[in-house]
Amino acid sequence: MDGGRGTLVIACGALAREIVALKRANGWQALDAVYLPPELHNRPEKIPGAVAEKIREYRDRYERIFIAYADCGTGGRLDAVLEEAGVERIPGAHCYEFFASPAVFSALAAAEPGTFYLTDFLLRHFDRLVTRELGLDRHPELRDTYFKNYRRLVYLAQTHSPEAEREAGAIAERMGLTLEIHYTGYGGLEQSLEQVVAASEVRVWQR
Repeated sequence: MDGGRGTLVIACGALAREIVALKRANGWQALDAVYLPPELHNRPEKIPGAVAEKIREYRDRYERIFIAYADCGTGGRLDAVLEEAGVERIPGAHCYEFFASPAVFSALAAAEPGTFYLTDFLLRHFDRLVTRELGLDRHPELRDTYFKNYRRLVYLAQTHSPEAEREAGAIAERMGLTLEIHYTGYGGLEQSLEQVVAASEVRVWQR
């Protein structure tokens, strides 16, 4: 896009498919997105610096920048970066909360603290991000050590897919957990982007 126009979303790579789907479904032509590696979630202390670098890189090229991250384990450090830059993010502690909504997630967590959560992204990449990252492909006996305090697996599904539900069931069985499936749609991600686009359109109309 031309310099100084439009809105840029700096997003976690785990949200890429969902943001592309929302842009296509809603015709958000003036909304661009760049993505940071989802593997940053394994090192959340690196997220604030990576986001800050992207803000500096694109600041002069867009009228507005929005961050498609929750706190994501940064312990408030991401918010400190964004406050200094004057940039907003999706509300919430993590993607499970903004997909499910704070009220629903709070109820799920209260009902069973020992819950392992999946989103569509984590389901698709479970073997890479969980099985291999934790070494369970090489040492399957570690499963009971890692997950001994878990009782259930909750799949927060962004899309309806019988195949994905079967895969979630297979993962739950491998982990020795009961399975619950909750269809969330795009939840707070969609709501936040809708507000960003609406605010951008108002500014364009006022010119």
